[in-house]
Amino acid sequence: MRNVEATVAAVEAAADGGADIVVLPELASTGYVLDSVLLQPVAEDVGAPGPALRAWADVAKRRRIAIVAGFAERSGTALYNSAAVFGPDGKLETLYRKLHLFAGEVSTFSPGDLGLPVVQVGASRVAPLICYDLRFPEVVRILAVLRADLIAVPTAWVGGFDRESADPDIGQVRTVRVLANLNSTPIACASQVGQAGPFQFLGSSVLVDAFGGDVAAPASRTEICTVVLDLDERTTALARDRGEGVAPLRQRRVDVYDELLGYSPGSNEPSRSKETS
Repeated sequence: MRNVEATVAAVEAAADGGADIVVLPELASTGYVLDSVLLQPVAEDVGAPGPALRAWADVAKRRRIAIVAGFAERSGTALYNSAAVFGPDGKLETLYRKLHLFAGEVSTFSPGDLGLPVVQVGASRVAPLICYDLRFPEVVRILAVLRADLIAVPTAWVGGFDRESADPDIGQVRTVRVLANLNSTPIACASQVGQAGPFQFLGSSVLVDAFGGDVAAPASRTEICTVVLDLDERTTALARDRGEGVAPLRQRRVDVYDELLGYSPGSNEPSRSKETS
C-alpha cells in the first residue's frame, strides 16, 4: 500500500500545481517485480478493482484530473504489464497491455493483446505505451497516424541497453526526442527511481514536445517532476512543413508498404516469394 499512497500523493501534488494529466511509472502499484508467485496476490483485475485501481479512480474523480498509471494486471491466471487510463471523472477510459516485453519480463507476463488504444480524455487524445515499447518506432508512428495528441509512457528505465552517457541525458531520453520529432507528437515518460532488488532505475522522467524539444530537462534519479505542455503545439508541428513539400505523416507510401513487406493485396499472409527471397 505504500506505493499506492505515494502515487496518490504525487497526483494530489500535481493537481495542486494545475496539472490536467498525470503519468505514473511502470508497475507503479507493486514496484518492478518479475516474480509471478509474488505478483499474483497483488496484481489487480479490472473487473474487480483492487486498492490501486480504486485509489487512482477516486483521486482522479476527486481532483478532476486524468491519470495514466502502470500496474500488474491479473486476468484469469495470466499476468500483464499494463497501464490504466482514468478520465477526470474517475472512469477507466482504456486499458493497455505492454506489447513488447523486456528481458526477464517474458517469464512473468503475457504479451499484450489489446492493441494500441487512443482515447479521448477531456480535450485531448491520449495513447498509452509502456517503456520498452518505445524501442519499436512503428508503434509511435501508428499512434501518430491515429491522431494521438499525447503519448503517455509509464517506464522503469534501467541501464545496460545503450552506451553510457551523461546522467540524466540517457539513451532512452534521446530516443524519445527523436520519436516525438519524427511523428510531431508529444511524449511524456514517467520513470521509476531508486532500486528494487537487482534493478537500479535511471529516473530521467521527461516530457518532450512535438518538435522533439524538452519541455523540461530530464529529471534526476530521485525527482518527481510536474511540467506544463501546450498541446496546441502539435497542430503547429504538424503544419510546420506545409508549403515546403515535407510532411512525413501525410507522405507515407502506404501504397507500397504491403508489397515491401511481402503481403499480397487482400491477404494477411506474406507471399511465398518474399518469404524465400
